Amino acid sequence: MNTKDPYQRITTYWIGLKSWIINTPHRAVLAAYRAAWEIRNIEIQQFNGRKISPQSANYSGNVMEFWQGNLNRNLTIIKVRLAEFNLGMTFTHRSTDTNDQYIYDSELLEKLKFIDEVIASYTQKRNDGKYVEVTQPLRSSEKGVKFNNKSADVDSNDSQKKGVFPGSIARTLSKIAKDFTPTAESDFIKNYRISRNKTRIALRFLLLIIIIPLIVQNFSKTLLFTPLFNQWINQDNQRVFLNWEMEEKALNELKNFERKLQFQNLLHTAPPLSPEEIEIEVKDKALDVAQEFRRDSSLAIGNIFADVMSLISFAIIIGWRKKDIEVVQSLLDKVAYGLSDSAKAFLIILITDIFVGFHSPHGWEIILESLAQHLGLPATRNVIFLFIATFPVILNTIFKYWIFRYLSRLSPSALATLKEMDE
Repeated sequence: MNTKDPYQRITTYWIGLKSWIINTPHRAVLAAYRAAWEIRNIEIQQFNGRKISPQSANYSGNVMEFWQGNLNRNLTIIKVRLAEFNLGMTFTHRSTDTNDQYIYDSELLEKLKFIDEVIASYTQKRNDGKYVEVTQPLRSSEKGVKFNNKSADVDSNDSQKKGVFPGSIARTLSKIAKDFTPTAESDFIKNYRISRNKTRIALRFLLLIIIIPLIVQNFSKTLLFTPLFNQWINQDNQRVFLNWEMEEKALNELKNFERKLQFQNLLHTAPPLSPEEIEIEVKDKALDVAQEFRRDSSLAIGNIFADVMSLISFAIIIGWRKKDIEVVQSLLDKVAYGLSDSAKAFLIILITDIFVGFHSPHGWEIILESLAQHLGLPATRNVIFLFIATFPVILNTIFKYWIFRYLSRLSPSALATLKEMDE
């Protein structure tokens, strides 16, 4: 069976990755060029060659919303692909294998010129030379947050005003009055678009912080770290076990195999074996066990480095998408405050019972043993029991402090429901 050397596999993977990076600018400009042509085709076929806007054609609200969605989607593709183009040019400029072929490519420059002509009608130039979209102000998550904050401030100011009627009646009458204003429908659509945009941003961010670290962890472990450490451990015949627990498992497995052979020899359930033959069988089994634990050791070391790479990618995403964190937080607050008091109390009891409840030590024990096996560490019982005896207690204290410090102020009725359900 022909198997590639690990270094050859890594070299092949690196050559493919380098080729993909070098071709990134051309690939990104081509995708942006196609999106620009889609916008131009819509302008020609649906808006008589003019800008995509309600003033350029007499369409109903739903139809205009459809074309506006196509425009926003293609503008987003152009924006992302141009950013990918600029990033790719940064890497290709630093590479010694390229001869600045993209700088002098006339076809590439023509495509960039066409893209600029198409998006010029939908963007405006800032003082720093960058372009920002002017067709859809709702595409900015910050504006959605500001709008919500502004409306929240107005509501809070209205609630603080004291008059003849109670605040709840005044707020209800004010809401009814707003529903009959001329801008009520447009305000409703605007709020809906803001909410939809924030939800998309939050879901995209959550998927990014889950999927990308997992991909980085699996690819780095499979293609880089595990082959390297596997070859290193196989070259050192003396290095088989990472810890005493692995060695103890190997010895127990070998003893059980030898006892099984002796037991079968006594019961005559297998062809009789002489002591020399039993010793040969045990020796072959020892080699298999050693090879198996060498593989487990290389996997454990590879898991450590792959997990570090995964954490680094997670930190990069968090630092790169700080604004998305605020959107996710506002969405979670909206979902949490939208729950009923019974649902809030149920979730609090469920979470506390899972992590700090009566049966939680068994779950913590399984988690810690699995984590130790994943990292190649010995699952020391004293350390595990010490962790179980202290960490859930700290969590329980934090939960109780949060419940009586913040929940009593934010939702007193939920706190009352929680006490009744807990009793």
